[in-house]
Amino acid sequence: MKPTIAITVGDYNGIGPEVALKAIAAPVVRRICTPVLVGPPEVFNRVASRLSLRMRFLPFPSATGEGGRTVQILEPSGGTPVRFSPGRLSADAGAAAGAAIRESVRLVLGGDARALVTAPVSKHALHLAGVNAPGQTEFLQRLTHSPHVAMMLISGSLRVGLVTIHTPLRNVSRQLTGTLLRERVTVIHRALRTDWRIRSPRLAVLALNPHAGEGGDIGNEEQRVIIPVIASLRGEGMRLEGPFPADAFFARYAPGTYDAVVAMYHDQGLIPLKMWARGHAVNVSVGLPLVRTSPDHGTAFDIAGRSIADPASMIEAIRAAVALASHRPAATRKERR
Repeated sequence: MKPTIAITVGDYNGIGPEVALKAIAAPVVRRICTPVLVGPPEVFNRVASRLSLRMRFLPFPSATGEGGRTVQILEPSGGTPVRFSPGRLSADAGAAAGAAIRESVRLVLGGDARALVTAPVSKHALHLAGVNAPGQTEFLQRLTHSPHVAMMLISGSLRVGLVTIHTPLRNVSRQLTGTLLRERVTVIHRALRTDWRIRSPRLAVLALNPHAGEGGDIGNEEQRVIIPVIASLRGEGMRLEGPFPADAFFARYAPGTYDAVVAMYHDQGLIPLKMWARGHAVNVSVGLPLVRTSPDHGTAFDIAGRSIADPASMIEAIRAAVALASHRPAATRKERR
């Protein structure tokens, strides 16, 4: 039986609904899962009409034929009125995005779906709607009461996990403590073993400073934080190497050399990964009690409403969600509230 995958609307003034609908129209997606769209039905109907997608939407849960054009939609309760304006920042769109995430978490934890795929959101719109979290990863951590979570982007055999996530660059050094680094490396290591079934993962740890700090001449975070944590975790049996200067590491990287790369901050790891992936990377939140993936791009307000968004990363996110969910036991079905 194909797994049910919850797919959120994202920010409906961005390209989220478009890439979600294009993705679930793809035969490769319909072959591997039963998608459930989560968000305002009005949005999906309007975008499907604009895209000339012949889909029949039914409220979740409904019977849908194998391989047909029938798609289930779960409308979150207590939603705000839809003010559809592609390309515009809106608190209403942020509220709808937040409500879809909350409803999808309930769906998966309640056993009615096997995994969650989130369409892109505007962090600013979420904040305008009262969602006080830096991003979806942190919002999901709060909703699931998860103590330790990490953000990882993947493309084929290249997996990059982050120590600090949506942190302003000026604050990265201050946040980079031994406790945080140990926590994030441990979460990434555990996810490789459980979700990817890698028995003894091998991790590369990047330095924070250029040239790995030049022995402390241009930064001491390597000597003060990174090297001691690597040594400590090696003593516990983890296979860790580094710290590597980031520029030299990615210049020489070969596929499959390591099972994951641990980057100290967002752009350090994600710029090379996204260049490597060419629009096919997937964001995975590791450490959650559910499988959550998302595309590697944002809301793209500049092209919203023009019907030209590429669904490739959304398709890969759905495929990754199905694969990772197959390595986890299904949640016990509960009565949905």
